[in-house]
This record gives sequence, structure tokens and C-alpha cells, in this order.
Amino acid sequence: MYDELTKVDIEKMQAELDHRRIELRPKLIEDVQTARAFGDLSENYEYKVAKQEKNRNESRIRYLERMIATAKVIDVKEKDGTVGLFSKVTLFNEKLQKEQNIQLVTTLRQNALKGLISKESPVGKAIMGHKVGDRVEIAVSPAMKYTVEIRAVEKGEDDSTLEISGY
Repeated sequence: MYDELTKVDIEKMQAELDHRRIELRPKLIEDVQTARAFGDLSENYEYKVAKQEKNRNESRIRYLERMIATAKVIDVKEKDGTVGLFSKVTLFNEKLQKEQNIQLVTTLRQNALKGLISKESPVGKAIMGHKVGDRVEIAVSPAMKYTVEIRAVEKGEDDSTLEISGY
């Protein structure tokens, strides 16, 4: 399965990848060598921590390389007044009687705590393409469903300030 990402997503991943390869990797290797010189490796906590950091960096590098290699680059195209990628949407949850402001983003930039909802999530899939005033049923699971009303849609842009998430 390919992740649908924007050109900005790819650029941000490439920048992080370059930073991790060129700047961080040599520093972490040096940290491991310095900690190794402290002596007995079986009781050397600094060595263990340095190795973990180096391995975590290598893992993130592999993840970013795989994401870039398998990504399907998409263009942001939506009609005015309809919910699309990067749209800022005000939803009214009829069950909870509460309004919620969200922004639809790619899976790489999702952060539910900040209201950044993936277009691949149940909410994102359900509201995509709908207009203000539409009532949409969101199926979280076959047994769990709820209805929201779209109260406002503001066209958004591929904002490069939105951070890519870790894994």
C-alpha cells in the first residue's frame, strides 16, 4: 500500500533524512565510540544509551527512505465549498451536542490532539467531498456510528509549517 503524500510532505521527509544522515549520524557514532572508551561494556550505561540513540536514528532513516520510495505524490484539488485535503472544518457532533474544529491532513501530519485529522481516518473519509449543511454518518466500527453536521468549511493550503509526525 502506498501512502498518499503531497510534494511538501516529501520535501520535509527529505530534509529530515538529510539532517539525520549528514549531521546526526556522525555525531551519534562518535558518541558511541566515546562511551565505549569508558571501560567495561557490561556496566557502561552511557554506552548503552549511545547505542540506543544511534539505533533509533538508523531506524528513523530506514522509515523515511521507505516512505519516500513508496509514496504516491498527490495534488491538492478540491472544489470551493466542499471538504478537501487541508480544509478547516467545523463539525457539530449530534450525539455529544458539541462543535469541533478540525483540519484534514495527510497521514504523515496527523495529530488528533491538535485537531489535525488524517484524510484516511473514519472522520476524514466520511466528510471528504461534503458541503456545509450536510449531515454525515461516521462509522468508527460496525457497532459504533455517530452523525455530524458540517457547519463551516474553510479552504486550506498545504501548510509547510505543519510538522511531520514521528512513528
